[in-house]
Amino acid sequence: MSVQASVVIPAHDEAAVIDRLLSGLAHDPRADTLEIVVVANGCRDDTAARAAAHRGVRVVEIDRASKIAALNAADAEAVAFPRVYLDADVTIDVDTILALADELDRDGIEVASPRLVVDTSHASWAVRQHYRVWELSDYRATGHIGSGVYALSARGRARFDDWPEVIADDRFVQQLFAPAERGTLREHSFTVRSPARFASHLRRSTRIARGNRELAATVAPQTPGPDGASRGRLVRRVAARPRLWVPFAVYCVSWTLPNVIAARTIARGDAPAWNRDETSRAST
Repeated sequence: MSVQASVVIPAHDEAAVIDRLLSGLAHDPRADTLEIVVVANGCRDDTAARAAAHRGVRVVEIDRASKIAALNAADAEAVAFPRVYLDADVTIDVDTILALADELDRDGIEVASPRLVVDTSHASWAVRQHYRVWELSDYRATGHIGSGVYALSARGRARFDDWPEVIADDRFVQQLFAPAERGTLREHSFTVRSPARFASHLRRSTRIARGNRELAATVAPQTPGPDGASRGRLVRRVAARPRLWVPFAVYCVSWTLPNVIAARTIARGDAPAWNRDETSRAST
């Protein structure tokens, strides 16, 4: 059976979740249509051994604990296109990956992502309120690429050389392509678990905010990031829904505070902290 797509999975200390992802991919009857490459980067646990136990999964180990180094190592190892990049803590099935491959066969589509579903079933009240409002943002509604899964055609991947040293690799990819070059699969989805606690959510959001700010100084985006106009549209959407007024107050805190902290850490020249959320990485 011919390979229809490469699947690249950077994994740093992901023993708690790597089996959940790979079980849904490597044990599917159509697994032979995928080239699956896991790059265990700087792992101190048995991520590599767990990944290697799944049939057909190729494991590359590197010493450096870096997602960017893992992406570069994976691209040096993988041979097929389109290439689907997965975070180790997402949930996705083979149907969705093959649908991404089909989407990238369309003329003019160079990057694609399934619809993102955020699982907040385990999360605190405040975290759930943040995501109720975030779902209404322009960012979610206008060619959202990434947040755990994105796929590139061979032409799309040729748009840059090695992966740059950025925090927000998914935002970097999205900004390389105009909206007309992006495909979002509404009929297919992947799932990401949200942080369980609001404090964890704020730390994660601070990392994302810093990555987005640094990226803005590195890459000329094909579409602008959030501005006064997009925030104004969000306010109008919320204003028409009284049930969202309290969630919107939570969202204002969870958006403003991380951005203020990110700006201050950049101004001080502090080294970036990864601030990985462990509360979303429960094995069940």
